[in-house]
Amino acid sequence: MAGNSQRRGRRLTSKASAPKGSGGKNKDSLAGRGRTLPADERPWHKGYSGTEKLPQRTAWKQDKERRAAAEEGRAPKIGQPGSKDTTWGRGGGRGVPVGRGATSGRGGKPSARSGPRVTPGRKSNPSKDTPELLVGRNPVLEALRASVPATALYTAQGIDMDDRINEIIRTAADRGIANLEISRAELDRMTGGVLHQGVGLQVPPFAYQPFEDMVAAALEQQAPLLVALDGVTDPRNLGAVIRSAAAFGAQGVFVPERRAAGITATAWRTSAGAAARVPVAQVTNLTRSLKACREAGFMVVGLDADGDTDLYNLEAAVGPLVVVVGSEGRGLSRLVGETCDLTVSIPMISEVESLNASVAAAVALAEVARRRSVEL
Repeated sequence: MAGNSQRRGRRLTSKASAPKGSGGKNKDSLAGRGRTLPADERPWHKGYSGTEKLPQRTAWKQDKERRAAAEEGRAPKIGQPGSKDTTWGRGGGRGVPVGRGATSGRGGKPSARSGPRVTPGRKSNPSKDTPELLVGRNPVLEALRASVPATALYTAQGIDMDDRINEIIRTAADRGIANLEISRAELDRMTGGVLHQGVGLQVPPFAYQPFEDMVAAALEQQAPLLVALDGVTDPRNLGAVIRSAAAFGAQGVFVPERRAAGITATAWRTSAGAAARVPVAQVTNLTRSLKACREAGFMVVGLDADGDTDLYNLEAAVGPLVVVVGSEGRGLSRLVGETCDLTVSIPMISEVESLNASVAAAVALAEVARRRSVEL
């Protein structure tokens, strides 16, 4: 009606209006919450099988399940604490070196590659070429005791002081390492959500030796000896091999750039500082590098359980030698095995199938050193 068109407060536009977006302000709330931990990596789950300290509540759950299973005459559905390493690499946790960069897959989804165990709801995306952050009170203290190079110490504000923290702060001060006190939220951000116990040690990237320089320097010695690692992915094994190489007179260690462990804070700590004395090189192609060693006059010997020669009968031990150690699971790869001049086995009792990669390297290097001490 005519009178209604003149009323006050009348609607001048249609009820339907254009939808309004958030301008991207809420996109973080839509992002995924990171990898869901399997039961054997959850300290609060009765299926937990990690190497970290078992929480009292989880121990109670597992004991309750054992009693129930005994009454019902079945196997208990619980984990086996200590059987799965949750302190490094895949599913790692406390004491994991973590990069400060961030990488992700398509659509902002977390990368599928393995990484440290993270606090639920947070992501951890370590970068390869940035300084590492070694976290956890025991790992940081061990790294400082082993004189691992460090550029900064981060401690959370209001951290509970105990003997370990006091020694960490005192040791860092004695070495001239800056102690930066930051908020716990900032330390969470820097570590990507890894459980850090309120302390982190920043470790600079390791400076690798050029492979050609390492070979040339070894050939200048009276008894040239190098160690090559074929696909060893555990940084602790790498550190232990470097320590053995230093103990038995090797002039260098070289590893592949891909699908193999590099010198991280964990490897450095395991080497007990030997990484500062033994040159370590990264090579693009291990097979090609071994061929270069052969052309330079080295005998390339691979450790293999089904080797052609017994270690104690290795006559080539007194000459220029490269000892090749295979990976923890599959041993020497096919191409590397074909490149070796000789494969050598370590005599063992039949009940024992194989040795850990670092232990096998130590045994072989010790025998080489023994033969050389007799011959030279």
